[in-house]
Amino acid sequence: MRILVVGSGGREHALVWAIGASTLCDALYCAPGNAGIAREATCVPIKADDIDGLIRFARDEKIDFVVVGPEAPLVAGLVDRLEAAGIKAFGPSAGAAELEGSKGFMKDICRKYGVPTAEYRRFTDAAAAKAYIQERGAPIVVKADGLAAGKGVVVAQSVAEALEAVDDMMVARRFGGAGAELVVEDCLIGEEASFLALVDGETALPLASAQDHKAVGEGDTGPNTGGMGAYSPAPVVTQALIDEVMERVVRPTVRGMAAEGRPFKGILYAGLMVTKKGPLVLEFNVRFGDPECQALLMRLKSDLLPALIASRDGVLKTFDLRWHDENSVCVVMAAKGYPGDYKTGTEIKGLEKADAVTGVKVFHAGTVEKDGKILAQGGRVLGVTARGATVAEAQKRAYTAVDAIDWPEGFCRRDIAWRALARRN
Repeated sequence: MRILVVGSGGREHALVWAIGASTLCDALYCAPGNAGIAREATCVPIKADDIDGLIRFARDEKIDFVVVGPEAPLVAGLVDRLEAAGIKAFGPSAGAAELEGSKGFMKDICRKYGVPTAEYRRFTDAAAAKAYIQERGAPIVVKADGLAAGKGVVVAQSVAEALEAVDDMMVARRFGGAGAELVVEDCLIGEEASFLALVDGETALPLASAQDHKAVGEGDTGPNTGGMGAYSPAPVVTQALIDEVMERVVRPTVRGMAAEGRPFKGILYAGLMVTKKGPLVLEFNVRFGDPECQALLMRLKSDLLPALIASRDGVLKTFDLRWHDENSVCVVMAAKGYPGDYKTGTEIKGLEKADAVTGVKVFHAGTVEKDGKILAQGGRVLGVTARGATVAEAQKRAYTAVDAIDWPEGFCRRDIAWRALARRN
């Protein structure tokens, strides 16, 4: 098969790496890709949101199957357009992708179909949002309704901080049109976990568990980011919790989306808060998480490509996935200043040495190759991912590889997987 992966991040590098190992894959392309992906697939200079360009390329190159990585082209309807052009694709339709494209829509679906989530209100008026915040008190959570690259959520510890977030999103329009509407919801207390399932419109197949670290600082402090690291499995996700999440969250959502005339196919990613009252949904994403994808695919024994095809074709009922018993840890290296302002164009050395560490794969996220040099071209730049017999061994291997990388302008958190380690000690 001739395969096209759409996207340029660490998630897409992990997908390319896994798909390239499939016996079904004869030719592999990535649009637009990055410096790491270019060593494992043919990169084509078409942006992930250039829907017309992607369709032309897929037709010209007789692509058999397209795997869409990022959320923005999914929400924009790339899968719909590809399928209409007779090109098979993995991922949800635009209607189904609204689960991530609109936080308000997602909360309404949860309410309608009995999926447990925090109490909330939707607002298109800043004054009304502020009045509700002052009535509810803090801590409280303020979310931009639309896509904001994982940064449109403020967990406000004070009313003043929440009011400032409303101004930032709705008045100053920090996230553009994504902040034209807000969701304000109660703050949940517990432990976060990522729960991903492969869905074919009716059947949902849970993937291995994972947990990510969204905050930029150690001890999960500081502003939220797209993700500073992840690990799998997540000890908080017990078999009992898996059964409960499938019964109370995943299956009702899949049934609800079908009832809405928006059958969901692809990856349904539930961001959960595991509370004393059980798991509650913080958000839904409609694609692999980044960096959860890197941690998960390091543990996947099965051939990924047939599973993605089965999701698209609606035949997951006959499918199963096998996983390595080992643990995996992904440490994100980001440009200093991220998630605020940061420099690009800085050189990264030592990648070959890092990749040579036992059990390690360095996934590229924001890199470009120029004159034989690997340069940083983004906020989150590398996903240093390792597998080990224990979470401690996987963590040690990941940080050994991180320390082999010579990039003075980069940084990482040094405590990825701390929750898993704390549970084992």
